[in-house]
Amino acid sequence: MLKEIKIETEFITLSQFLKLADIIQTGGMAKWFLSEHEVYVNGEQDQRRGRKLRAGDEINIPNFGIFIIKH
Repeated sequence: MLKEIKIETEFITLSQFLKLADIIQTGGMAKWFLSEHEVYVNGEQDQRRGRKLRAGDEINIPNFGIFIIKH
């Protein structure tokens, strides 16, 4: 199921997204989460906490879901 994550700014970082999507509880958990789970941004695996996500980007995290960034 595709879940939409709405942002008010031009972009958010991957670590901010993980918190906004309720996948992690704190920003400090992002580094651990990304080292333990595969995360795909627009079909490419990406583990960078600082990766900028913009409207239209699709994030796929196996066992967690598929998300799309919306304005």
